[in-house]
Amino acid sequence: MDAYKDDRDVYRELGLKPAITASGPMTHHGGSKLRPEIVDAMRAASQVMIDVHALNDRAGQIVAEYTGAPAGMVCSGASGGLTLQAAAVMTGTDRGLAERLPDTDGLRNEIIIQNTQRFPFEQGYRAAGAKLVGVGNFLHCHPWQIEAAITEHTAAVAFLVAPYLPHNAMTLPQVIKVAHAHNLPVIVDAAEVVPPRENFKKYIAWGADMVTYSGGKAIRGPQGTGILVGRSDLIAAARLNASPNLSIARGQKVAKEEIVGLLKALDIFIAQDEAEETAHYRRMAQHVIDTIGEMPGLDLTLRYDKRDWLLPMAVLHFTPQWRGPSRNTVLQRMQDGDPPIFMHTLSDPDNLAVHPLSVDDDELEIVAARLKQELNAKP
Repeated sequence: MDAYKDDRDVYRELGLKPAITASGPMTHHGGSKLRPEIVDAMRAASQVMIDVHALNDRAGQIVAEYTGAPAGMVCSGASGGLTLQAAAVMTGTDRGLAERLPDTDGLRNEIIIQNTQRFPFEQGYRAAGAKLVGVGNFLHCHPWQIEAAITEHTAAVAFLVAPYLPHNAMTLPQVIKVAHAHNLPVIVDAAEVVPPRENFKKYIAWGADMVTYSGGKAIRGPQGTGILVGRSDLIAAARLNASPNLSIARGQKVAKEEIVGLLKALDIFIAQDEAEETAHYRRMAQHVIDTIGEMPGLDLTLRYDKRDWLLPMAVLHFTPQWRGPSRNTVLQRMQDGDPPIFMHTLSDPDNLAVHPLSVDDDELEIVAARLKQELNAKP
């Protein structure tokens, strides 16, 4: 096939509208944009055959070095990492037990999780046959509540690190202290909390036993990749349960090209100056705010912190005094336009935000202009 004059033509040829993703690296919007160097590395890897076990060994060494963990591996997204976490804590390196999954009768198959941290992706744990045991209520959880839930069937305690979570859950160090006092591992989902890059090493340094990260979000690796790191014995158990072995996660295989692409993405991501990167995204967010300008009833702010707003974003808050098109109307009109523009919507039902990660400079002009147009349109 001849090279496309415009990369967007690959989707136009299928009768689809190429979109602009100002929603952040969301899976249902295609993740993030691969850098050209990563595409080149994946193309080269696709033309050479390799022993996948050897490739997995080397990839595991590299991601472990980057995260300060004893061991690591590349998995099929952060969600695939959850399934491997559950499998690892239930089977260990017993091949016979691994072949039984998802049948976990008679195994230590319960994973404790705070009810303030229940989340849709916990299905990844259940996919391996684990049973989730919620503790605490929707407001808070106490150490004694975790201890009261521990039985002879408990395999691990799970912990979620993510933006917009309640601030009054038990902290990860607190959970680690309670779990380790009962010789239980703590398994962490940290899918989308890098940057800041310090989070790559922080949770392992605190004592977490397994941590999973997305490879296809801010790292900008292939969308189907993830990173799983932790204790050597637990990573060995996860490898046993993963492809290319005939185990529970065989269907979650990661292609050799994707593994190479992720490693290249990590090289670039780690080497990048975070302060410069943040300044660039801050300028992009401020440009959106400046383009829209002041509008009565609409609060425009640049939001950035290291807990909820991990990259600078332009946030539009629709107050009760706003008399223009509703937040949902603006959102829908942005999506229905040509090109479709997807907005960030996770923080508050009265907010829209421009997440700059997958927006090019020329696309930013389109996003800002379209937002101003829709905000000024009739309700």
